[in-house]
Amino acid sequence: MTGKKIVILLGPPGVGKGTQGRRLAEERDWRYLATGDVLREGVKVRPALAEAVKSYMDRGELVPDAFVNELVEALLESSDQPVVLDGYPRTLSQAEALDQMTEKIGWQVHSAILMKVNEEELVDRLTARRVCPQCGEIYNLKTQPPQQDDICDRCGQVLIVRDDDKAEVIRRRLSVYQQLTEPVVEYYRRQGRLTEVDASGSPQEVYAKLWQVTINQ
Repeated sequence: MTGKKIVILLGPPGVGKGTQGRRLAEERDWRYLATGDVLREGVKVRPALAEAVKSYMDRGELVPDAFVNELVEALLESSDQPVVLDGYPRTLSQAEALDQMTEKIGWQVHSAILMKVNEEELVDRLTARRVCPQCGEIYNLKTQPPQQDDICDRCGQVLIVRDDDKAEVIRRRLSVYQQLTEPVVEYYRRQGRLTEVDASGSPQEVYAKLWQVTINQ
């Protein structure tokens, strides 16, 4: 894949979009943009939106679609690198807006890749996550454990379980994901741009599948 083309990573929380998307972008010399990156980097390109975006983030509220769409457009216009999008579009209206903006500015949504893992495995993965309250280092007791149980390798603090990583919260997040994102999945499926990848297995095994899917893109 060369030039002004986009690969979208879709999938529920905990499926590994961030880990795999960053690695894919780095090894293919693409640009990786998660939602947080869009907000942080986008306001540098469109400083007129900085104050409004910051006000929503400071209140812990979702930034309205209109602002997010404009920031995505600004970042695409400022780059010629192929882009991996993670976390956007998260709604059908955002997917439709992305198609409109890419047509306007000469970009193309090349494909959407749905990373799939069954719900029980996702809950198992996320409840195994531990975070250092001091330095922010993230571990997973199953796939990336600390050298010493419940102790951060970097600073020696006792690791914690975030509220977001408790089973009941995770199941609510997955339910919200299904409601918001399933229409996005079907949107790209109907267009023939959706590819499904089994994201169970080790990070290396999943990456090999993604690499194969994108090798000719």
